Amino acid sequence: MSVVSGVNPRTFVFADDGLVPNNPMPFLVYPQAIDVDNDHPEKTIEGLFGANGWGQMWRNGVYDYLHYHATVHEALGVARGHARVRFGGDRGKALEISAGDVAILPAGTGHQGLSASEDFWVVGAYPPGPPMQITRPTPENHRKALKTIPEVALPRTDPVMGAEGPLVRLWK
Repeated sequence: MSVVSGVNPRTFVFADDGLVPNNPMPFLVYPQAIDVDNDHPEKTIEGLFGANGWGQMWRNGVYDYLHYHATVHEALGVARGHARVRFGGDRGKALEISAGDVAILPAGTGHQGLSASEDFWVVGAYPPGPPMQITRPTPENHRKALKTIPEVALPRTDPVMGAEGPLVRLWK
């Protein structure tokens, strides 16, 4: 099993700052949740996310500009390296994330890569629903997002812990 037992997520709630809407549901970070000490950590993360019903996966880093997704929730599994990422917009919180960590962003949560190791690599995934769209923080996008975000369906499963995972209990 690739999930490390006994891992509980750290939770953060970021306020709407007028440009980045964020979400009243908590942003979750599972520290060292996935055992990625193998030759194919990306496949390990993809297998876990896929088994828990999260798809539309990609591999990359975290963009170095502030953005959010107003139509979908997002999971970021760190396969390799480490990075400093600001979550929640300019008034949010900068966190160090590293191989084995998973961040789960409810729709509207701002994020921006601030720095990263050369080997930093992330697997992103989404629950079933509309495709991901990158939204930049502008007043017009903010107005639209305030209408879109409440319509985003709640995931049926936690991408790390499945149907009984903390996300299912914490996101209401």
